[in-house]
Amino acid sequence: MCSTSSDVSGQILGAEDALRFAIRIEENGEALYREAARSATGEAKRLFEELATAEAGHRGVFERMLGDRGTCEPEESYPGEYLAHLQYYIDGKAVFVEKGLVGGDDAPAVLAFAIQRELDSLLYFQELRAIVPRAQLHVIDAILAEERAHFTQLSQL
Repeated sequence: MCSTSSDVSGQILGAEDALRFAIRIEENGEALYREAARSATGEAKRLFEELATAEAGHRGVFERMLGDRGTCEPEESYPGEYLAHLQYYIDGKAVFVEKGLVGGDDAPAVLAFAIQRELDSLLYFQELRAIVPRAQLHVIDAILAEERAHFTQLSQL
């Protein structure tokens, strides 16, 4: 069992929670970009595919970080409670799931969207630093470093 809680109503989240959030954010991003690539052509399609691949790579980094922390099952009042919280916090927020992303083949709009998404993710994890125990902040900082690197890469395009 984890010693931290996935309930932000006055309780502290732990590094494992943050890593699970990060993994879910990357999964959502990958799915979003793959879906967008299916309807795009040309440069926009290539960009969406590259963004999806990058999100999958980041997910792998965060999964390895979570694995390195050892097995940790979150406490649940009922089976599936943690997943329900995760879906509410991550999937239910428009920041991370964007229906009708950008249409067609507008590569500059695709890039602008991806950059904004990375900024939103950075802000989210920066705010999360305030509720994670001080001894676990290095994990949040590692997540932030990955997201900053992706933001920098996209900005250079």
